[in-house]
Amino acid sequence: MTEEKEYNLLDEKWIRVMDTEGSVSSVSLPEAFSKAHEIRSISGDSPPQDLAVLRLMLAVMYASYPHGDITSENEAADVWHSLWDKGRFDGTVTDYLSKWKDRFFLFDPERPFYQAPIDKGTEYTAAKLDGNLSESNNKGKLFLPVGLKNKEHMSYADAARWLLYLNGFDDTSAKPTVRGGAEKLPSSGAGWMGKLGLVYAEGSTLFETLMLNFVLSSEGRPFPRGRPIWELDRPRCGERIEISLPESPEEMLTLQSRRTLLSRDGEGVTGFLLMGGDIVDKENAFTEQMTVWKLDSTTMQWVPKRHDPSKAMWRDYASLLVSSKSNTEDAKYREPGIVMWLSVLSDRDYLEPGSVTLRVTGVKYADKDFFVEDIIDDGMSVNRRLLSSVGEVWNIRISEVISKTEECAYAVGDLAKKIVGTGANSGDETLMKATAANARADFYYALDQPFRAWLSGVDPENDDIEEKMSEWLGILRRRSLSAGKNALRGRGINALVKGTLDSNPFVAYRMFAGKIRKTTATANSEGDENGKQ
Repeated sequence: MTEEKEYNLLDEKWIRVMDTEGSVSSVSLPEAFSKAHEIRSISGDSPPQDLAVLRLMLAVMYASYPHGDITSENEAADVWHSLWDKGRFDGTVTDYLSKWKDRFFLFDPERPFYQAPIDKGTEYTAAKLDGNLSESNNKGKLFLPVGLKNKEHMSYADAARWLLYLNGFDDTSAKPTVRGGAEKLPSSGAGWMGKLGLVYAEGSTLFETLMLNFVLSSEGRPFPRGRPIWELDRPRCGERIEISLPESPEEMLTLQSRRTLLSRDGEGVTGFLLMGGDIVDKENAFTEQMTVWKLDSTTMQWVPKRHDPSKAMWRDYASLLVSSKSNTEDAKYREPGIVMWLSVLSDRDYLEPGSVTLRVTGVKYADKDFFVEDIIDDGMSVNRRLLSSVGEVWNIRISEVISKTEECAYAVGDLAKKIVGTGANSGDETLMKATAANARADFYYALDQPFRAWLSGVDPENDDIEEKMSEWLGILRRRSLSAGKNALRGRGINALVKGTLDSNPFVAYRMFAGKIRKTTATANSEGDENGKQ
């Protein structure tokens, strides 16, 4: 291995992007900024990796613009608006990058980018660097990703992207708490991004996406200027170091959860050393702007709420958009900082008319975060006024009808369970539980697009709130009763004859229908059972 500096991320094309015409290409870091208004989105190897790259770009923005001089929320919003109105990035970011160019070499004997010059740690091959396919339980990958021409080498471009992912989402495997007979080290857990319920705003171009997530104040207080990892006098190399919560976004976004050192030969990256890095207490870590929060009932502190990949994003509406200030004493969730910031911008009419798209992404771990078993990627569009103070009451009401939707889903599953449990299947708890779960999953799947369409059409400025809520409850009632009839259909006279009165599927359906009508009751409910679906 050569000790020479190699592969500068400001010169090399390593960020994969999709332009507004749908073509995919690779650009350097400065190009990603200078062409951001022409780029649709980052389009790398996976949504979590794309967000890791986006967060790096945001850190560069915070380091480039003098946000530490801002003294109030009003000033923060005005500064943001002046940048937004330009429609593209000026030379501020690229000038900043040029100043720090020497710190962006992927290979450097003293300061390798996003790495540490370590000589210990767990050794891995290049194949392990790719995060797309799980290697849980020591199972090999089913096929080689594009950047792996063989299991021994990965291209520098792919390695640069996966390095960012590794730092943010690495699992807990092969990280001993005791190394070489030394004292026990604190648990590092998953990478910082893997501990979060990640949420971000998406625009129609990369410029818009970056700007929408460029949060310049939190709860009325502007952020101080900090130092991203490449500005430090020397890289941190200690294993599993507990540090104070970063106060600035640029420090938070470049938190080094892992100490990594890539190895190479003439053909590409051959492997890497890895060990735990910086550890931050996740309680009340509000410098982090891109996560949902929940109240820990034991400590009564706010902690990140991870996403459940089995649930559509809209089912977590309450944790995303219902302001914790609207019911302070009983609040179980705290909205993400990015949502609070968008509310500030919306109240000032700084957001474009129409809708805003929010997205969630991340990974789901298994076995105490020992390996990744699923990828999370979902989004929903909401009217910008739902993000303003005008939308607070609307968000509470939307959350309430989602709760009613969940009640109906449970009732659909319960009906399916009762029906399948009649006759010969009576007492087969495994079958009945599986049937109920499948029925609920099918019901949510059938409701997904109708709910998204309804939600995207909610307009607090022009709609009547009672009429709009009744509209969804009517859809929900009809869909629920239809699902119940489908569950009943096919059971036939056999179930009617063999079942007892209590387990008779037709009796069960009548009870189910009564519950659905009660749950979805509105002023215009009567006679709506057989209406439009």
